[in-house]
Amino acid sequence: MMRTLAGLILAMLLSGCVSGLKYGDTPHAQLSAGPVCNPVSGQKPAGAAEPYFAVTSRLPDCRDGTVKLTSYRTDALRYGRFAITPTGAAKKDDGDLAFAFAAEQLWWGELAAQAAKNDGRVLLYVHGYRENFSRSARDTAQIKRLSGFNGPVIHYSWPSIGELLSYTVDQTSVSWDVNNFRSFLKRLAQQPWTKDIVVVSHSMGARLAIPGILYVDRTATAQSAKALSNIILVSPDYDRQIFTEQTGPQLLAADRVKAGRRLTLYVSDSDQALDVARTVHGYPRLGRPYCFDPFEAQRLAARGLPERCYPSIATSGLRIIDTTDLSIGSGHSNYLRSANVCEDFAATVKSQTAQRRATDLPYVFSLTGYGEKEKPAHDDICMRFLAS
Repeated sequence: MMRTLAGLILAMLLSGCVSGLKYGDTPHAQLSAGPVCNPVSGQKPAGAAEPYFAVTSRLPDCRDGTVKLTSYRTDALRYGRFAITPTGAAKKDDGDLAFAFAAEQLWWGELAAQAAKNDGRVLLYVHGYRENFSRSARDTAQIKRLSGFNGPVIHYSWPSIGELLSYTVDQTSVSWDVNNFRSFLKRLAQQPWTKDIVVVSHSMGARLAIPGILYVDRTATAQSAKALSNIILVSPDYDRQIFTEQTGPQLLAADRVKAGRRLTLYVSDSDQALDVARTVHGYPRLGRPYCFDPFEAQRLAARGLPERCYPSIATSGLRIIDTTDLSIGSGHSNYLRSANVCEDFAATVKSQTAQRRATDLPYVFSLTGYGEKEKPAHDDICMRFLAS
């Protein structure tokens, strides 16, 4: 079934049957004009008891006096705050989302004040393909509440179209946004109050997180780079061979690992989205342990092991968590949907030791599966924050 789906989507991509963007009938400069899009003083969402921080490279539309974040590319990074008022039901889309831009200087000042209350710890989340601001903002809130992270949380929103057949368009936009993201990450890492940045990326967001961190490593001070100690790549839609041979060894260079850096990958062999992505790209993605080499798969099977191939980097800083046996739905968002994965992910965010099963590889672990009659309350565990 998945091969059929992959072939269908690939045919659509190659035939040009994809969702794209048209400029529209209004000059983009007019969409982002006015004080709502460009505040000169602080502005928080009305009634926000606990606003989150947001940075976006999406072009805003403020013509009616409110902020609508479009799927177009922006003329400049903008800073804002958002809040979600929960309804008490364990449903992702429940709760009112309020958002407003803030003046850049005030935004940084408020971030510094909140970070100081948490020993300089900050969490930065970068979403993946097929996301709009509303959905990814709710994911950000879920990550904060699920993990119990006490410090400020920043949601970086790049201009994904948010549609199924917009994959290739999203790829061009995420590539366009690399310079914006890496400049922001460097600025964040260089703040005198920044002590520890937990970077979480999902899916295509790894294509911003990885080059951004490498840029900080190259251009910032050693102390700033040290702040990037806990890196979590969830279902990364990133070329596995490039990671294994090039960027992975750079991220986990000996001096970085010695300074405390650790990188955790959450992968699943049941990830249907990354199976389609592999079909599109031709080579395996980092988040799905597909064996491109059939002879390697045969050797694993001969040893009685699962036919799963992982990146191999000789360092103590790498941890790979295989969630195949706990996959829910497409298997692409287990960290926010599958109970045991949610709990493991929360522990990783907090730099705590989680209970995992060892495998034949010292850096690969799996999680305890569910019994045949066990029906864990996934929503209660993964989305319990909605009732708080």
